[in-house]
Amino acid sequence: MTIFDETIPSGRNFDKAEFRLWIPQNLTQIRAVVVLIPGSNGDGRPEVNDAVWQKFATQFGLALLGCRFTDKPHDQSFIEEYVNVSLGSGQALLDALDALGKRAQHLELSTTPLFLWGMSAGGQFNYEFVAWKPERVAAFVVNKGGIYYSALLSKTARSVPGILFVGGKDLEFRTNTITGLFAVNRRGGALWALAEEPAAAHVVGRSRELALAFFEDVLPLRLPETTVSSQPVTLSAISESSGFLGDLKTKTTQKQAGAAPNYPTAWLPTARVARMWEAMINERPFAP
Repeated sequence: MTIFDETIPSGRNFDKAEFRLWIPQNLTQIRAVVVLIPGSNGDGRPEVNDAVWQKFATQFGLALLGCRFTDKPHDQSFIEEYVNVSLGSGQALLDALDALGKRAQHLELSTTPLFLWGMSAGGQFNYEFVAWKPERVAAFVVNKGGIYYSALLSKTARSVPGILFVGGKDLEFRTNTITGLFAVNRRGGALWALAEEPAAAHVVGRSRELALAFFEDVLPLRLPETTVSSQPVTLSAISESSGFLGDLKTKTTQKQAGAAPNYPTAWLPTARVARMWEAMINERPFAP
């Protein structure tokens, strides 16, 4: 394995921006980067040492990028200004990937697709990054965050597959906010799922396990089998009709046939992810 650290100077909407890149041993071509962003003002760099993420990255030829963003002091600390990525923090992440790619001799990092994982403020960052640079994101997760800067995203952003997790025992303002974002974008055809874990409060819970299966199943649908390091990767579009629908009322799933109902339904890319979604919202174990 190879590890590199990078720091970007303080910017308009952030104080610290620090990054750690982990590359599996003997990997010659990085297919994508899993970006790990923690909760409010937290340090996600140690997450690249997590054995689960390392196994996933090694299996699929991916790199891991652990991130630390912090706000400049302000009087409403529950509002993370650095998650408003279009004001500078998003570019800091891209600049870090450029610099790390040169140091690691993996120049493809300048254009490599991203899988965005984040908890709380990390999920907020992910959502806003998709709003800002949807063409760079293969798939993303929103996870029980609270403050968002964008509502209805562009059609391109709505075509990026995503799962928005909420906890049944989390603060009501968080679940209401995420549910609203999901509803308005799903009405516009967003390839997104709302996934409630009924017994979870403001914790990761079982969301990572479902997210890993989601990323794994989306990867071959979005990424070409082979890439040229000197050329940007064009992500493949996924047809909404190819997926499965999760009925939020009946808590069941089925293969999509025709147009979606006129009430919010979760969009799920594969039968496996659909089964896991159904197990989560019904508080059943994931099938082996």
